[in-house]
Amino acid sequence: MDQVYIRDISRHDGQEVTIKGWLYNLRSSGKLIFPQIRDGSGIIQGVVFKKNVSEKMWSDCERLTQESSIIVRGRVRADERAPGGYELDVIDLEVLQIAESYPITPKEHGVEFLMDNRHLWLRSRRQHAILGVRAEVIRAVRDYFDSNGFTLMDTPIFTPAACEGTTTLFEVDYFDDNKAYLTQSGQLYNEATAAAFGKVYCFGPTFRAEKSKTRRHLTEFWMVEPEVAYAELDDIMELAEDFITFIVHRVLENRRRELAELERDTSKLELIQKPFPRLQYDDAVRMLEEGHAKGELENRFEWGGDFGSPDETYLSKHFDSPVMVHRYPAAVKAFYMKADPQRPELALCVDVLAPEGYGEVIGGGQRADDLNYLLTQIKAHDLPEEAFDWYLDLRKYGTFPHGGFGMGIERCTTWMCGIEHIRETIPFPRMLYRLKP
Repeated sequence: MDQVYIRDISRHDGQEVTIKGWLYNLRSSGKLIFPQIRDGSGIIQGVVFKKNVSEKMWSDCERLTQESSIIVRGRVRADERAPGGYELDVIDLEVLQIAESYPITPKEHGVEFLMDNRHLWLRSRRQHAILGVRAEVIRAVRDYFDSNGFTLMDTPIFTPAACEGTTTLFEVDYFDDNKAYLTQSGQLYNEATAAAFGKVYCFGPTFRAEKSKTRRHLTEFWMVEPEVAYAELDDIMELAEDFITFIVHRVLENRRRELAELERDTSKLELIQKPFPRLQYDDAVRMLEEGHAKGELENRFEWGGDFGSPDETYLSKHFDSPVMVHRYPAAVKAFYMKADPQRPELALCVDVLAPEGYGEVIGGGQRADDLNYLLTQIKAHDLPEEAFDWYLDLRKYGTFPHGGFGMGIERCTTWMCGIEHIRETIPFPRMLYRLKP
């Protein structure tokens, strides 16, 4: 009999099916045993009647331990009382292995213990739900760009120089005593591919050697970065809000079950619609100053700095949708940002701050397209000009206005799930003091 996945069980009401998976939990009541079976696509409760099965099968059921691997044959039966609306009247059960005593039990465990056993923790309902939402975010990302004229471009993981600042680079040995660095962003390469294809995006792992232990930081994370030829700042802001709205709607459409498992207040997500509120940096600073004056913010914010987590949280809590803060001081942004022609001390950039205190989910803007300005910027940031000779060529051979942004998958997933810490949104997180498993 062909294997059936639990996610498709509703198609087989009244039929005999075979499920291949693991024992999630088990309880018994006299002449009945209720094994909960998971197969990676879902969980279903089985019912074993002692009078309907052999002594050996009954004995096999009794000795099952959590996470024992089993193949179960049974008849699907609709039952409104059962989780998922269906139960399985078990006819036959094959034990592939009786698992050793499982370290993760229904009792409370500390975070460090769970992280040390991340390879097993992934099997829990909560982690299964979070990573299911992550998969939906990724699918929405690809569908959005693939359906809107963008071409996927894979950019290098080994790079010769910094993109976002030299203090957060992971250095690795390369051939012939050369040094290379793990990529902080594919953006610079995307600028080259945008000149060739017009609308592009890259999607892959990125690395930041920030010695940060906050709930929003990973040292390795996945980022999607679109880049658009002949786009200016307003175009990028419109793209960002359309993109985020699409992702939110897709998660709500396809992952209601996972969000319910996480007890996510979906009404917060349902409020999100275009257009997003837009806040110039000067106005955001005034809001922070007022918040400090009212005693709502502990530290006073001074014009010219970049926002920290408390600042982003304070700003975003005033809006139901993500808020777009634009035109930051150029001094706190990357060397490649275009200066505002009206106020050269500002950069034509935007950060999108998620509501509910989840902070920045998108950062981007318009790129500098003037060769001399870029040369000045590279020197001012103390970057090696020879490492950017190819990048400077883009301003010599058909320079053009263009822009884009980056969105971290894990930050977005944390927000979609409504959870506290980013570490649960990637199968195997890498953090300041976490390199295993």
